[in-house]
Amino acid sequence: MAFTRSPLSRITVFLVILALPTAVFAGGFAKMTGGGSNIEWQISASGYSSVQLRVSKPDGQVETFEFKQGRTPALNLQDLGRMDGTYQWEMVLDANVPEGVRKQLDAARAANDVAAAAKIMKDAGLEGRIESGSFTVSNSMIVTPDRTEGKGREVAVNARPGQVETLDQVIPDDLIVQGSLCVGLDCVNNENFGFDTIRLKENNTRIHFDDTSTSAGFPANDWRLIANDSASGGSSKFSIEDSTSAKTPFTITAGAATNSIFADSTGRIGLRTSTPVLDLHINTSNTPAIRLEQNNSGGFTAQTWDIGANEANFFVRDVTGGSKLSLRIRPGAPTSSVDISADGDVGVGTGSPEAKLHVFGASNADTFIGVGNDPDGSAGTESALTFGYAGASFGRASAFLNVRPDTGAVAPNPSLRFLTGNNAAMIIDNQGFIGIGNMASGNPTNPIHYTNTGAGVTATLTTAGVWTDNSSRKAKEHIISLDAKTAFEALKELEPVTYNYKILPDDPKVGFIAEDVPDLVANPERNGLSALDIVAVVTRVVKEQQKTIEELNARIAQLEKEKQQ
Repeated sequence: MAFTRSPLSRITVFLVILALPTAVFAGGFAKMTGGGSNIEWQISASGYSSVQLRVSKPDGQVETFEFKQGRTPALNLQDLGRMDGTYQWEMVLDANVPEGVRKQLDAARAANDVAAAAKIMKDAGLEGRIESGSFTVSNSMIVTPDRTEGKGREVAVNARPGQVETLDQVIPDDLIVQGSLCVGLDCVNNENFGFDTIRLKENNTRIHFDDTSTSAGFPANDWRLIANDSASGGSSKFSIEDSTSAKTPFTITAGAATNSIFADSTGRIGLRTSTPVLDLHINTSNTPAIRLEQNNSGGFTAQTWDIGANEANFFVRDVTGGSKLSLRIRPGAPTSSVDISADGDVGVGTGSPEAKLHVFGASNADTFIGVGNDPDGSAGTESALTFGYAGASFGRASAFLNVRPDTGAVAPNPSLRFLTGNNAAMIIDNQGFIGIGNMASGNPTNPIHYTNTGAGVTATLTTAGVWTDNSSRKAKEHIISLDAKTAFEALKELEPVTYNYKILPDDPKVGFIAEDVPDLVANPERNGLSALDIVAVVTRVVKEQQKTIEELNARIAQLEKEKQQ
């Protein structure tokens, strides 16, 4: 029985020829072999130090294996966890970079010159060292990856017994099909199209866009739509292939979730969501994240960072450095927790930083920490380092540590100032003089200078090494003359001794023991003495003795006079 070939059937055969399967490993550096319990990759490239093989398992877990140069990358069922399903793999050849090229790359990186680095990599042949693919484990056995599937059934058209008609049909005009179209060796008469308008039906389905442009300046790249790998154990997927350059820039694997990639009418992209709210919207039930991975195939040191978020924090994770969370922001952090202004000032707790680092408290505080110009804006306070707190939650008044040029000294000589209630509590000035207390009166005038202006209190250590205690009437009250009897009794109880301090065994001293002195000159803790207290007792006793001496001298003079008469 003879068959007649219709125009449509000729087109079908023509499309089938165009849809012949493509080689999975064409142009690659890694060829998979093996099957059963083992699988390995034959590497045809050179000039690399190691192979990084990353495998994504059917349950979504990803594992990385490393193989040094000279060792064939290979896995067995135990490495894979004996899990049935399709495995996706990606292989990266770590570059073995010559020292001269390394220095060029380092210089380009230091200059942040991305274009120069790319050219250096290209000239050194450090591109195209990444390859990917898939294999399948079925019934706990690795499917042999180098078998190819045969064609679909052959259709005899206009054939005599034992022959298949192979004539093509060319239609030099438009072809309009008022119905559905089935293309492929497995199409049958009375095909049930459902709602399909065009159907490709056989065991290897491809659509090839062959641009035959020959005029200069016109694009002529070829493209191919691919449904599933042709090799055994390959991936069930849909891909767009750049046929001219033998690259596959876009792939969707079977089983991908609904709305894995969704573009709405405004151009917003949703990942796992059909209602993207912003330009890119990632929606998942556990820690949406972005991985930024620099591999070593181009000569630069491999480094991987993650940016992610969940109910615990927003974070930047240094994966290469041990998965440390280098940066974390907790939910509920207030506005401008960290704020960088247009001039580079950094604010913590403030959106208007007034210093290189400006930390603002949660109360009505002004500045807590400032580095740079003093945030109070006063004249002569440039280049200040200021620490302060002006709130009341700690139950205390304002406190500041301020390092800035000394307004009373010649710039750029600085001073170190501790302030309480906006008054200097301690100052170390540009001469090394130390001021302690309320220094509102100005800078210290001696190497050690204690003052309390309001109370009229001053004590100093002079440049000659002389300590001067405060003794102003302004600082004292209840002033009563020391009576002689009390002074004599205290003097009797004062017992001078010789001694040395334990930390200075070879330095003998003379003085008193604080625990043994009379109450009149003792301090409440009985652990120290005031020289002035003892001097006051001795002075009163000496004055009384001098008075007695003067009285005795007067009596003696009177007796001498009487005797002469």
